[in-house]
Amino acid sequence: MMLRIQAHLRYGGDFELKVDHEWPLEGVTGLFGRSGCGKTTLLRLIAGLERIRGAAVSFGDQQWQQGRQFVPLHRRRIGLVFQEHSLLPHLSVQDNLLYGYKRTPAPLRRLHLPEVSAMLGIEDLLGRRIDQLSGGQRQRVSLGRALLISPQLLLLDEPMAALDTQTRREIMPFLGRMAAESAVPIIMVSHSPDEIERLADRIVFLQDGLIQRIETLHESLARPDSPLFDDAGAVSVLEGALGEAGEDGVRPFGPPEARLWIPRTGQASGSLPTRILIRARDVSLSLVDPHHISIQNHLPVTIERIDPPADSRCVVACRTADGQLVLAEVTSRAVSQLGLETGKSLYMLIKSVALLG
Repeated sequence: MMLRIQAHLRYGGDFELKVDHEWPLEGVTGLFGRSGCGKTTLLRLIAGLERIRGAAVSFGDQQWQQGRQFVPLHRRRIGLVFQEHSLLPHLSVQDNLLYGYKRTPAPLRRLHLPEVSAMLGIEDLLGRRIDQLSGGQRQRVSLGRALLISPQLLLLDEPMAALDTQTRREIMPFLGRMAAESAVPIIMVSHSPDEIERLADRIVFLQDGLIQRIETLHESLARPDSPLFDDAGAVSVLEGALGEAGEDGVRPFGPPEARLWIPRTGQASGSLPTRILIRARDVSLSLVDPHHISIQNHLPVTIERIDPPADSRCVVACRTADGQLVLAEVTSRAVSQLGLETGKSLYMLIKSVALLG
């Protein structure tokens, strides 16, 4: 399924949105960029909330806008979730969830209350009033209500921007699970690299009203100049199966040849891939597998490239035994002393507490 957009829009002489692109809608597409770059305007154009003269928008073989033809939002079968929830306070959680479901023709209903409630962990909330919910619970209910219209596309406009850091961390696994299990393509607006790294499969990078690049998450993380690294530095995203916690509370992640051990997290075990984030600055390198050390994760890797130094520090990109890319940030002095070079095998040392599930 491809999304195709052509549009040229000026706002007040200061802002210009100019788009002529298409990309496949599989999994989660992140619209990423600084505030004011045009992310929300582009999302509103896709939704049919912004009618721009001369624009063209197509979803697969459906022409949503072309010349005088314009398909309104309710006929595009799009689910929308914004920063602030728009739940109906006089209805219970269950009645809010079923509000759009009951208005969706039965032949179009692909998602149903039991599965969506389980997906978002809100089974125990169905009888509550909206004012009895926390901010994170309300946003999960908003996601559930959008899913229960069985949309062919789900649009999220910074759905976690109004939540505090702890609540965002709690809701992230539910968003990831929803993206993996619902089979509904998602477009998510965000200016947070962390949200993009945890959830997106493909990224549309916007700057000053222009799409600079469209690429997969792994393509973006593999290039040294990725905009995702601008604020917090280089990061790696590993995908793998997450096992059950042992008596010590530590859980195995990934295959035996690239096994990591991480602290107990809120994410459920299972066959669906789990993402683990590793900041490059939290990784050390060793030419030997060290013993008698408190760091539990000793990951055998092979150096793929060494980026030019910046402020006397280098990013060393390595491949794990299962083919995933992991980045380490070390000093130029360490590169020289250890004789690091492309093709060299060594060990990455990663503290368990530095792994972000």
